Amino acid sequence: MESKTKIKFSALLLGLFFSLPVVALDGDAAAGKASSAICMACHQADGNGMNIPGGESWPRLAGMDANYIYKQLVEFKSGKRVNASMAPFAMMLNDQQMKDLAVYYSQQSAGKAAGGGTDTELLAYGEKLVTQGDWDRYIVPCASCHGPGNKGAGAHFPGIAGQHAGYLESQLIAWQEGKRDNDPQHLMLAIAERMNDRDIKAVAAWLSTQPAH
Repeated sequence: MESKTKIKFSALLLGLFFSLPVVALDGDAAAGKASSAICMACHQADGNGMNIPGGESWPRLAGMDANYIYKQLVEFKSGKRVNASMAPFAMMLNDQQMKDLAVYYSQQSAGKAAGGGTDTELLAYGEKLVTQGDWDRYIVPCASCHGPGNKGAGAHFPGIAGQHAGYLESQLIAWQEGKRDNDPQHLMLAIAERMNDRDIKAVAAWLSTQPAH
């Protein structure tokens, strides 16, 4: 029964992947660099974000898929994705500026993430959940959507390897609580709502220790 469920789910995801168009983003990296001045306070000059243990965490944009970054900016501006800090900045940008920023950040080098901690038991549990999932609770391996090595799969599934632990944790909680809802087929909600606090901390911690590329 378990193997049949895995096969059906994998087929569903493959169908979803192949139905999503991949379009090269028409952006100018040089113009994006000029516009990035408004992003530096949170995402840092190199686009690698920042993680304050036990406090706020701002995501790494460097090396992320350009189409994914652009999609998020568009949805911050439209209100489809809600974030009090991002909304006013997104409102300042026109469509071309969003494309330029997305291309610029996609070309930057990803640095080392922060927040994974040194709890070996938690990290081992996180690795197991990320790589194998927990089929008894229908929590699938992250790479099923986020691609090999969890390094991303186009505009809809971001690279989560090497992302700051605090940010990953906050987003999983946002999906779980219904505060974020801008993914295909509500796949993230379906996963996050089955995760407990320890699951979320473990997954976020382990992914933050993995190479982004």
